[in-house]
Formats: sequence, C-alpha cells, structure tokens
Amino acid sequence: MEREKLILPGERVDDLQLEGLSIIQNPSGFCFGVDAVLLSDFAKAKHGAHIVDLGTGNGILPLLLSAKTKATRITAFEIQDEVADMARRSVVYNALEDRIQIIADDLRNTFSHLNKSSVDVVVTNPPYVSGGGGLVNPKDAKAIARHEIHCTLEDVIRTAAQLLKPGGSFYMVHRPSRLPDMIELMRRFKLEPKALRFVHPRRGQAPNILLIKGVRGGGAEMRVEPPLYVYAQEGGYDPEILEIYRRAGVDPTPRDPEKKGENQ
Repeated sequence: MEREKLILPGERVDDLQLEGLSIIQNPSGFCFGVDAVLLSDFAKAKHGAHIVDLGTGNGILPLLLSAKTKATRITAFEIQDEVADMARRSVVYNALEDRIQIIADDLRNTFSHLNKSSVDVVVTNPPYVSGGGGLVNPKDAKAIARHEIHCTLEDVIRTAAQLLKPGGSFYMVHRPSRLPDMIELMRRFKLEPKALRFVHPRRGQAPNILLIKGVRGGGAEMRVEPPLYVYAQEGGYDPEILEIYRRAGVDPTPRDPEKKGENQ
C-alpha cells in the first residue's frame, strides 16, 4: 500500500527521528506527550522478549520500543476503534507488521487474545484521573485518555500481573497522587514494586509524574532513583531530559507535562 493512502484527512505524520520511524497523529484528537517518551526510556526488555502495551493510544510506545529494545513481539491493546486504527496504520507505515500487533479491544478482554503468564514485559500509560471526578464525555478521545472511563487502575495492574511470567517486569507512568493506590494494588496482585522515579517540572517544585517498575513475584525491596527535572532553572529543557529525548529520537519541541495526550 502507498504510504500516502494510510493518512486520513486531518491527520499528520511526525518524524520520530529514530531509525527512520514516523507516527500518524491527529492534532484534534490525541497526540503523545512527555509521559510516553519518559516511559519508553524507563522500560527495559531483553532480546527476544514479548512486550504488551495496555492502552496504547496512537501506538507511540510500541513504535519507540521497537527501536529501543530487541523485543521480537509487541502486542498493544486500545479500546477506541478509531485510535487503534490510526495506531495500526502507523505500524503499516513503518513496515513493522512482523513485530507489532495492535488489537482493538478492552484490556479486560486480554485473555481472549493472549495466555496468562506468557509475557515478559508489560508497559502502560493509563488514564490518570480516577472515576467519579465530574461530568466527562465517555466518547471523547481525550477524556478516555485522561479519565478511568473504560478501565480502572485496578484493571490495569491486575491484567498486567496475570499476563506476566514469574519474574516478568511491569513499567507504568502515572501521577504521584495515586502512589498509595499503586503500591497497594501491585502488592495485592503479586507485582512487587522495585524501582520508583519522580519527575518534577523544575527544581523546587513538587513532582507531577512518576515512573514505577514492578516484578511479578519479586523480593520486597524498592530502589528510589534520583529525581528527574523536566525544565532547567535558566530555561529550556534540563540536560537529562534532552538526553532522554535524544535516545528516544523525538524532537524536543515545547510540551507541557501537565497535559496528558496533548503534548506534541
């Protein structure tokens, strides 16, 4: 298929500047943000691994991880048909059909597609806002990305734990305010928290993002990594953030880490 035919009206193609990869995005709907880039740098997978992405959105994590890891198989779930279709077209655009599969389904139906205890790594950038937080349009793509409309934090963690092999790794980006819930749920489902990193807008400001790793059946010891600062005091991005963007191959144009899914 000609690449141009994969792009629908209102969409654009962004060069990820990483091994020739590009992503199809719709500015009026959902575009990836700094949280996805940070998670792609935080997550690790060994050669030959099977990675599952729960709630892939436009497919940014599978694309970045296909270049940043030696995983042979990446399976990504997305409940919104139109968003899943856009992610699938990005996979075809990059000729990655042999490594990446996009499944348009509720992550709670995961085991209609995959076996339990069969996956090496699970990554997720789930909705940050818990249910019951006011009136939300349940059909709006941005609302679905931000709010627990179709899945809860418990759904995500339970599914991840059931997917992973013993010793398999779970990587998630979320908000610090939900950390007590994360740890309680991870331990309930035998995903022992092993690493934690807080992301701050600037030095002297409270963190607004966190990155957490869990291991299925891991021992009870967690490493708290040094804080990560998005912006330097003198303006512009902090050098470590610039290095993360360089490794991800993403052009560090201005992004607001407060706004999930609107940062490109």
